[in-house]
Amino acid sequence: MKRTFSIVAAAMLLVGVNAFAEEGILIDFTQLQADCCADENGNPQENSRTVMDFSVSAGATFTEDQKDLMKTSLALPRWEVSLNSSARTVKSLGLSTVVAAPVKAEANVPFAGSDVMGVRVVFPEWNSNAHAYIRPPFEIPAYEPFTSADENGDRQEQTDEEKASGKTLFEDGYGVLKNVGTIKSIAVTTMGMNYPEGLYVLLKDNDGVERRYFMGYLDFDGWKTLVWNNPQYITEIRNREIRVYPIYPRGIPFVKFTGFQVTRDANHIGGDYIGYFKDVKVIYDKALLTSDRDIADEDLWGIIGKKEADRQAAEMARFGNKQVNRFLEAAKQAKEDQFTSSLNEDGSSNAPTNDAK
Repeated sequence: MKRTFSIVAAAMLLVGVNAFAEEGILIDFTQLQADCCADENGNPQENSRTVMDFSVSAGATFTEDQKDLMKTSLALPRWEVSLNSSARTVKSLGLSTVVAAPVKAEANVPFAGSDVMGVRVVFPEWNSNAHAYIRPPFEIPAYEPFTSADENGDRQEQTDEEKASGKTLFEDGYGVLKNVGTIKSIAVTTMGMNYPEGLYVLLKDNDGVERRYFMGYLDFDGWKTLVWNNPQYITEIRNREIRVYPIYPRGIPFVKFTGFQVTRDANHIGGDYIGYFKDVKVIYDKALLTSDRDIADEDLWGIIGKKEADRQAAEMARFGNKQVNRFLEAAKQAKEDQFTSSLNEDGSSNAPTNDAK
């Protein structure tokens, strides 16, 4: 995607004064309601803003009808819970899940009446350290172009307005924050129910490095904002180590949300953990200061656009292969819940009788 902006000042790893610090919503779970791709009963299954078509990674053996079903999104029921090996049992795998949890309309919170993320994790009941990851159904792409989708989840042609925005599909509270330098603070709005488990936020940067941030313990009741403050954040500019990079071409640094980690200590009670999450926010320094320049570098050279297109293609390849395999597994899954009866309605057998004497 070509952009007409370029960079005024040199990029710095540790940037600027507090005047340039910004608060951004990394992901807002109230925006992930299912609103498209209805099933045979007319119930929406996917989130139109984040729906992705992975049929591009499917082989030629699939029919067009099958490929039309190869869609997924960040709709809350699509999120996954995975446990560490010692906590992974048949019971925990079957019952640990993510759902859309409706908040009562009369609740005393700004998001009353909306759906938030509801999580159930079944931890071992014996003395054992355990942890669970709550992750999206696919790694959130950082370079997917911003386009709208119709009621069937099919992406439309990008409009001039969407191109002019310069945004990618998963920005604005859908999992990606662009132009992120040093992170100052992270906040999670969650409901606690006196559980002793600990909570981590998992973020990945533009270099592919995933880091986890300890938000605190969930042993409280009601809604609360848990905050992680960067202990190495230096407010005084004179004490910062400033690194200067070339102005062009360097992709805009970003962070993406890769999930939560919930940890259970061996000394704490096991069994069910139930949690609710509304959003994740970040306060950060800007990585770059952008403005118009005398020459539109990107329009002339197209280096950043080529890099982003290559990364986008790599993201889609990894994403599609995993989803196609899941589609095949779902197609092989038994759909029957009970056996067909071999008896008539009056209780008599359908088996042939032998009247021979």
